[in-house]
Amino acid sequence: MEAHRWYELWKHTILVVAVYSSFFTPMEFGFFRGLPEKLFMLDVAGQILFLVDIVLQFRLAYRDPHTYRMVYEPSSIALRYAKSGFVIDFLGCLPWDIIYKACGYKEEVRYLLWIRLSRVRKVTDFFQKLEKDIRINYLFTRIVKLIVVELYCTHTAACIFYYLATTLPASMEGYTWIGSLKLGDYSYAHFRDIDLSKRYLTSLYFSIVTMTTVGYGDIMAVNTREMIFVMIYVSFDMILGAYLIGNMTALIVKGSKTERFRDRMTDIIKYMNRNRLGKEIRDQINGHVRLQYESSYTEASVLQDIPVSIHAKISQSLYKPYIEDVPLFKGCSSEFIHQIVIRLQEEFFLPGEVVMEQGNAVDQLYFICHGVLEGVGIGEDGTEESIIQLEPNCSFGEIAILCNIPQPYTVRVCELCRLLRIDKQLFSNILQIYFVDGRTVLSNLLEGNESNSSIKQMESDITFHIGKQEADLALRVNSAAYHGELNHLKGLIRAGADPKKTDYDGRSALHLAASKGYEDITLFLIQEGVDINLSDKFGNTPLLEAIKYGHDRVASLLFKNGATLSLNDAGNQLCSAAAKGDADFLKRVLSFGADPNSKDYDHRTPLHVAAAEGLNLIAKLLLEAGASVFAMDRWGNTPLDEVRKSGSRSLLRLLQDAKSAEVSKFPGKSSQETQDRMHPQKCTVFPFHPWGGEEGRKEGIMLWVPKTIEDLVRTSKEHLDCAGSFVLSEDGGRILDVDMVSDGQKLYLVKERDTTMKP
Repeated sequence: MEAHRWYELWKHTILVVAVYSSFFTPMEFGFFRGLPEKLFMLDVAGQILFLVDIVLQFRLAYRDPHTYRMVYEPSSIALRYAKSGFVIDFLGCLPWDIIYKACGYKEEVRYLLWIRLSRVRKVTDFFQKLEKDIRINYLFTRIVKLIVVELYCTHTAACIFYYLATTLPASMEGYTWIGSLKLGDYSYAHFRDIDLSKRYLTSLYFSIVTMTTVGYGDIMAVNTREMIFVMIYVSFDMILGAYLIGNMTALIVKGSKTERFRDRMTDIIKYMNRNRLGKEIRDQINGHVRLQYESSYTEASVLQDIPVSIHAKISQSLYKPYIEDVPLFKGCSSEFIHQIVIRLQEEFFLPGEVVMEQGNAVDQLYFICHGVLEGVGIGEDGTEESIIQLEPNCSFGEIAILCNIPQPYTVRVCELCRLLRIDKQLFSNILQIYFVDGRTVLSNLLEGNESNSSIKQMESDITFHIGKQEADLALRVNSAAYHGELNHLKGLIRAGADPKKTDYDGRSALHLAASKGYEDITLFLIQEGVDINLSDKFGNTPLLEAIKYGHDRVASLLFKNGATLSLNDAGNQLCSAAAKGDADFLKRVLSFGADPNSKDYDHRTPLHVAAAEGLNLIAKLLLEAGASVFAMDRWGNTPLDEVRKSGSRSLLRLLQDAKSAEVSKFPGKSSQETQDRMHPQKCTVFPFHPWGGEEGRKEGIMLWVPKTIEDLVRTSKEHLDCAGSFVLSEDGGRILDVDMVSDGQKLYLVKERDTTMKP
């Protein structure tokens, strides 16, 4: 801070010396050929100060105009100054008065004095800074600046006017504007002997009346050189006058860029004071607003009033090369890139600014055009760890936006950055339209984070979100199928959607199309290769959906293309439909191959239920489909037994007629034999003795009871791979004939030596 105060004092000192040098140099050129001793010493002192300033410039840190970072490296500082103003500054410090005398008073050498006018830039820099200082009245600052400009121009012209006269020999003084001048009774003959102040005032008077083109006629150009300079000077004055008048007009109408900047800064300072903002954030706001004023990055604002189509073409030209090279969009379609590009906004950030903070919700996605940023992870104890360096063609904010999680790390600017941003909602809308590109973006996001161990922990979040996107896409396909939007469905599939994907209930688009009876969509999905026999989590297939909702044409179409009817727990479903009297459902499922003798948990068939409820129509439908009147439930009851209990005479006659028809299929057989022929018995055979211990027990096998006991033994030996020779019942009795085996009985295949075992 102490060094800073000393340097500020030095800057003000050099500014005063620069003002003096800027005004004295034209006067030295015009009025002196060899400075008087007092002025010579003052001139030498000024040049020494400027030499010291040159030395300081080689050590003075500067702000890089491209990165906006402070540069403290001595070699970079020295190289920059050597390439810019060093030569001019050094030439301005040379003792040109001494050189002029040493060169034999050659007039050409004196022209090099004008190099010192380069010091005027220190004065102009001072006024530019003063204009931005809202503590000082802007109108006052501008008027002072305009007056200084006018005085400097007229002062310089006055010195040149006198120079034109004094360079002629004394014998030709009468042929100069001042030598021939007479004001009243006073003559300027031998003007070199007149007091210096009077000569300067006369020259200044001539300069001012010429500039203002008043032209009183008392002073005028006499020789050719003077006429030429007057013409040049008057032409320059036209430009200077326009500049002065234009600036004064701008002050009155308040239209200058600087004044708008000051007004904005005034409002911002009032806001910061009212809300008591801290110094750090104040500095960032001031720096950002000043950057807007000093740089040209706000040129994009001029595009606000032009047509959207032209604006889109400009965005394509400016931003597309950057977006195409972003790894996040690798493999995406050109249409998707185009939609991103035309919605981008441009922003600049100063070094040290925080663009995103760790843990915050993010609503902007950024792409880097120029500059460098760093991703910083902040621990619970406040320690910082650099996670990632972000350079041109990188992006940030995508993880938080795409995965709907807080920002995982803080993004801080390292050097002046030019960024492109797009709003989260706009980006999400584009992803919904170009969902295939959205999947590509998510895959690129997951792939891009594999190499970063600090971010890899979010892989599960990204993977989960990819799955969620896939599920959402399946819902969109299913929704189009459900609402009969064939063109929309075709568009989704052409764009890359997979019609084979299922929703959260395992339903495909074919399930929904079949349930709604959309024949055209069903045919289209079959042609797209959707699994025609796929079951959802409830066991429903597309064919079953069409049957349930009575869409016979769709059901026939599915069946024709290879669909098979699959009923989970068919007995219960058919019995339930029979109990409800749902003849339509039963008719459809039976026509597509459902077994009318399917049994429920009590071994009851749909005909049992129809008989018990007295449902003639249902019973007739079942009998026509092949239902048997001899089927027995777990209590040994047949449908005939059930109808006798219900007391329906018409239904009893119907079942008795069906019984007679079944018996007639097997002439010469009893009813029981007929039943057995139609419904063969089964048994379970185990390869151990029924009285054996637990350690000898093995799994058995269920078989249909064959025609002879020898066939039963042989089949059992083949399947059980054991050397048994006869079968026993559970009580240990030897079975000699298959007619002794009842349906569902447990049998035991044993060898001869096993018969000696006792319970």
